[in-house]
Amino acid sequence: MCWCVHHRLPAAVRREATSKSRKIAMARIVKNGPPPGLLAYKGEEAVGWIAIAPRPATPDWNEGRKASAAELPEHGQDETVWGASCFFIRKDARGEGLTGRLLDAGTEYARTQGARTIEACPMAHDEKRSATGMFVGPKRVFDRAGFKTVLERKAGRPLMRLSLNTSTKKKPAAVKKAAPLGRARPKA
Repeated sequence: MCWCVHHRLPAAVRREATSKSRKIAMARIVKNGPPPGLLAYKGEEAVGWIAIAPRPATPDWNEGRKASAAELPEHGQDETVWGASCFFIRKDARGEGLTGRLLDAGTEYARTQGARTIEACPMAHDEKRSATGMFVGPKRVFDRAGFKTVLERKAGRPLMRLSLNTSTKKKPAAVKKAAPLGRARPKA
């Protein structure tokens, strides 16, 4: 799966990071908790990932010049404001609605952990994009999940928000199929 710690490390540290050091950093995050996201499984195989965590855990995502920066600076330090910052769907599992199911599972997970709000900064463009370019998820998935656009600092990259206090979204069946990364079985 993904060993990316892009949003979790300051830019200066990230520039010097190697593949090995990123894996070590992610393993440390998983070991120390809380889980940095959820995995989706197809049988015994992990096929998808959502990074979802309190905003303070993702300092680079909060950086003031980024499209994903919190609307209010204090939200970047608020443990009850969470961010759905990236997705990864294995190539053979794409086109099956897994991004939406992961978002639903992540929303429910965040709710159980005390989140009152979830924010995201997806791609608003509908044209075909590479998987790398869509790592933030497509806007239409967030629209369907009830997220609302708050502002748009960069064309095609809206900051979206879902208030969990007023959400009427039902608990999705996919929650049972996604496990926090911290509980995932290691690959042999």
